[in-house]
Amino acid sequence: MGQTRELVATLKAALKAQGKTYADVARALDLTEASVKRIFSQQNFSLHRLDRVCQMLGMDISDLVQLMNERRQQLQQLTWEQEEELTADVTLMLVAVCVLNRWTLDEILDYYRISEHECIRHLARLDRLKLIELLPKNRIRLLVAPNFSWIDDGPIQHFFQKKIGQEFFHTRFNRDDECLVVLNGMLSSQSNGEMQRKLRRLASEFDSLNNDDAALDLDQRQGATLVLALRDWRYGLFRPIIRP
Repeated sequence: MGQTRELVATLKAALKAQGKTYADVARALDLTEASVKRIFSQQNFSLHRLDRVCQMLGMDISDLVQLMNERRQQLQQLTWEQEEELTADVTLMLVAVCVLNRWTLDEILDYYRISEHECIRHLARLDRLKLIELLPKNRIRLLVAPNFSWIDDGPIQHFFQKKIGQEFFHTRFNRDDECLVVLNGMLSSQSNGEMQRKLRRLASEFDSLNNDDAALDLDQRQGATLVLALRDWRYGLFRPIIRP
């Protein structure tokens, strides 16, 4: 399943690189666009359909596999020291988050009060960290893999928990673009594990949608933070009255 997900992600990237849409795929496969979206979502490609989409892109399945292998060589995670370097400079961290979300230099300068000199200096540091390649005319090419992630319990996660955690929940979650669901229950170890797997699949779907929308203009996208959490409820409020 892991390789299937990776291959489909590579196919989506190849479609995006050629400016192809689900509607184009639907015409090539003689299906409805809704059916194509479902095939991509469920990652349920037959070899015949996969071959037809590759033909539409002017490539063979072997070319797609080679492209997938090339994508595997992209950066998947920073070192602990590199994450610490990012968290030591809030502006550098901001620029890093922007470029990971496919912002251009001009978009960063238009949105934030950062001088062009300072922004380019930070981009150069990100180039040195191998997060990006800073191209001529200050164009930005990402060097991270689609499944790039921060270190579990690492400096970046600590940074966001400390600096942003309280602010994140300082809202009523009653706007159209907000949602808060808090559930309590009694789960077996097996059910807890299944719930964790579902959360990871949801996180993967968030990444997929984020990558799909990266081709849209900046004014068509709004920043969104998703927090997925599951833990034993014997903490905080109830801890003092729990029997040892």
